[in-house]
Amino acid sequence: MGKNVLVLNGSPRKHGNTAALVEAFSKGAEQTGSTVVRFDVALMDIAPCRGCLGGGADVNSPCVQKDDMDAIYAAYRAADVVVLASPMYCWSFTAQEKAVLDRLFALMEASMCAAAAGGAEAAAAAAESGGKECVLIMPAEENTERNFAPIISYYVTLCERMGWRDRGRVLVGGVYEAGAIAGNPALDEAFQLGASLA
Repeated sequence: MGKNVLVLNGSPRKHGNTAALVEAFSKGAEQTGSTVVRFDVALMDIAPCRGCLGGGADVNSPCVQKDDMDAIYAAYRAADVVVLASPMYCWSFTAQEKAVLDRLFALMEASMCAAAAGGAEAAAAAAESGGKECVLIMPAEENTERNFAPIISYYVTLCERMGWRDRGRVLVGGVYEAGAIAGNPALDEAFQLGASLA
C-alpha cells in the first residue's frame, strides 16, 4: 500500500541538482503506489518565524502569520513521509527550507494547546505532529564526510525532536553547478529510496 509523501524542496533553482534528485525519488515512490505532494518552498510566500509563541489556537492554521505555510500545514498533517530536500548552503539547509522547518513549531504549539484541553483532540494532535517517517536529500559541492557531518547532526536531532523516523538519506557531493548531477549514481539511489517506501 502506498504512502502519502510530502516533499519540501528548498532549492531556489527550478531545474537544479536537488530538483533532479527529487524527481528521481518521486518517480520511485509513485511507481510503487505512493502519492507525492511537492512544494518548491523557495518560490512560495513563507515568512520566517517571529518567535512570538502565539501559535496553536487553530489546528488548521496554527501560525499567527497567514501565508503559504497553511498549504504546507495541511499537506504535513496528511503525510506519512516528509522529505527534506535542499542543496547544502553553509553546511545546512537553504534559508527558505529552514524557514519552513522553523514554522513547523506552530504545530507543536497546536499539540500543546490540545494537550491542555485533553481528550481525543489531544491524541489526534499528537498523532499529526509526530509518528512520521523522514528522508533527507542533499547535493553539495564538497564530497567529504566532514562536509556532511553538520547537516547529519542537525537532521538526526530534528527527527528526534519531531518524532520522525529516519527512512533514509541521499547525500551526494561534487555537484555544484546546475546539471552536474546528470548521470550520477545518486539519481538511482534516490529512485530506489522512493520505491522502498511502499
